Amino acid sequence: MTKTTLALRGALLAASALLTTVPAQAAPRPVTTGNWLYLTVSQGDTRSREIRGTMLMCNPPHGHARAVQACAELDAVRGDIGRIPPSKNTFCPMIYAPVTVSARGQWSGRLVDYSHTFSNTCDLAARTGSVFALSDKAADRRVPGLPH
Repeated sequence: MTKTTLALRGALLAASALLTTVPAQAAPRPVTTGNWLYLTVSQGDTRSREIRGTMLMCNPPHGHARAVQACAELDAVRGDIGRIPPSKNTFCPMIYAPVTVSARGQWSGRLVDYSHTFSNTCDLAARTGSVFALSDKAADRRVPGLPH
């Protein structure tokens, strides 16, 4: 074999070794684990342009104005918002000012997909506790049309 043939053969072996190496894997994307819900609140009984939303994370509680209370209430019902016991000390007016809420996420490894339209914000708070209290402002919990 000539020097050229040996050099060419060496270059081919080196290129072949490079091609057979394991390709680098892409960096893994961060995974949201634990108990979390993306919560939305909108005025009206149909899709509104004014939708407020936030991510509630519960390990540790954050991302929500009342995260500690909301996570505790959800823990008590294993993430099933429909099973939150209604407040016994709240009396809501019979004024129709609908508010639509949704929750999507994961609780104890199970998917959560909840949506409901309540007759007003008082009814919402009485039946879902702190879960949809996206703000700690008292004005956000008032029923439109009532004196405050």
